[in-house]
Amino acid sequence: MSNTMQKNALAISLDQRSIYLRKMAIKTLESGKRAHLGSAMSIMELIRVLYDDFLNYDNTNPKDLNRDRFILSKGHGCLALYVVLADKGFFDEKELLCFCHADSILGGHPEYGKIPGVEASTGSLGHGISIGMGMALAAKLQNRKSRVIVLVGDGETNEGSVWEAAMAAAKHQLSNFTVIIDYNKIQSYGFVSEVLDIEPLADKWTSFGFAVKEINGHDVTAIKTILTSSLPLNNQKPTALICHTIKGKGFSFAENNPTWHHKSNLSDADIKKMYENI
Repeated sequence: MSNTMQKNALAISLDQRSIYLRKMAIKTLESGKRAHLGSAMSIMELIRVLYDDFLNYDNTNPKDLNRDRFILSKGHGCLALYVVLADKGFFDEKELLCFCHADSILGGHPEYGKIPGVEASTGSLGHGISIGMGMALAAKLQNRKSRVIVLVGDGETNEGSVWEAAMAAAKHQLSNFTVIIDYNKIQSYGFVSEVLDIEPLADKWTSFGFAVKEINGHDVTAIKTILTSSLPLNNQKPTALICHTIKGKGFSFAENNPTWHHKSNLSDADIKKMYENI
């Protein structure tokens, strides 16, 4: 299934909203001259659908106790989160033009308490799922209907803390807790299968007590359908959505290219190539 899903993720075309958000991302990284472009583009559709169609939030009251929580555990993909939060009115879009400046609220990883809409400071991998599990457990104990979504990277699942949190979530039957795995098959040092193979990934999450579903992480309709119509997959279990994605999706020169995991000192020629490619 994995190879077929990956081919489908590569082949699927982007709609106008996804292209618009990617153009916002280019403007953002143009200011900072650096970013984890590949890591952000593999999750753009996932974050877009979460905020467009699923999450309960109020951008004028981001601390509302009854809100849903979204944690980007793979914090290096924050470029996608920033443009969506700006698009949704959590902060002025002008802030995007200060990305990675010394006096900006928008750094290379999201910071809780500094950026409206950010639920946790992330970047040190493996911690977002533990934070999110605690939030979901608190909501359950307090009889709140809040749902918690944590997006983790595939390479991030090399971290043992991911699996400790998974065991705890299953033990407490947190059906209000969903883990989204960005399965783009590439991590910072190369291809996941070569660095530390995580297959059979679906079987692992199942064995840890999760209800599991695999989808195309760039298929907006499929993402929307499963989020709005199928969650929780099991009323007695947390959910794991394994989303087959393409690192650098939307930019042919960066797609499935490990060298675009992160780029510093981007040149004007690099930026021009991005605009021309999208």
